[in-house]
Amino acid sequence: MPELPDVVVYVEALERRIAGTPLERVRIGSPFVLRTFDPPIDSAAGRRVREVRRIGKRIVLGLEGGLFLVIHLMVAGRLRWRKRGAALPRGRGLAAFDFPDGSLLFTEEGKKHRAGLWLVQGDAALAAHDPGGLEPLDLPLDVFASALTAARHTLKCRLTDPHVFSGIGNAYSDEILHAARLSPLQLTTNLDADEIARLHRAVQETLMAWTGRLRAETADGFPEKVTAFREQMAVHGRYRKPCPVCGAPVQRIRYAENEVNYCAECQTEGKVLADRAMSRLLKEDWPRSIDEWEGRMGPDRPVSPPPARKNSTPPAHPD
Repeated sequence: MPELPDVVVYVEALERRIAGTPLERVRIGSPFVLRTFDPPIDSAAGRRVREVRRIGKRIVLGLEGGLFLVIHLMVAGRLRWRKRGAALPRGRGLAAFDFPDGSLLFTEEGKKHRAGLWLVQGDAALAAHDPGGLEPLDLPLDVFASALTAARHTLKCRLTDPHVFSGIGNAYSDEILHAARLSPLQLTTNLDADEIARLHRAVQETLMAWTGRLRAETADGFPEKVTAFREQMAVHGRYRKPCPVCGAPVQRIRYAENEVNYCAECQTEGKVLADRAMSRLLKEDWPRSIDEWEGRMGPDRPVSPPPARKNSTPPAHPD
């Protein structure tokens, strides 16, 4: 799922192309994508784009007359900038927005139809699409600490809750927690002042660094390689690959359709966190340390735990 750095770069690329220009036409390619009927989608045609902004992980096109197009990419939605009038890809094309200098194609790589498009009228209707999370790059330490510790949850759960912090998802929360040297299953109410300060710093430095990196990659172009898995990441999506800090193999916890990636040496004092599905399967044979894991689950032995049950923790957030 595109997260804060990816969405920021999308917004900036769109601002350069469509701010102040008229939206000539909206073409709907999939009946599943449009989630509203009033105002009718055709009423957006002919209106100039007054602003492009981000709300959480959503992209908002503000149009003349107080209309707002809200695009939520969810997991597999992507945006493509193509020549004006370009055809939507067969099977993947959700919608197209035609402008004088090109067309914005909204696609989805998958068949679960999670990505969505809304056309709403007025600020109040737009506010209903805001989960209410605080912008992580704007938070002073004391406000961050209060939001983080206001409820007892794991750090992974709290960081990815869109009602608490805006724009942080599965990928960048893994990177943030690795940079902060904190366990993803550490409870928010068990942190000391130093750990909170480290996490605050890691949130800001990680998100700013990745936003800058993606800006540099995109330059004046349009972001085409938006993915949650990047080779330069420290732990996310790098199961069993060496940690760039200590060289230990990256670990994972699988739950639902997601997984948590972490370094046991850097984040959990060498302890391998129990993957609920696999630890139930292996019981006493589940390795309790990184040394034991390397002995039992060495590089020549594939490990592919089955998905955990639906109610396994930490919970995934759809936003």
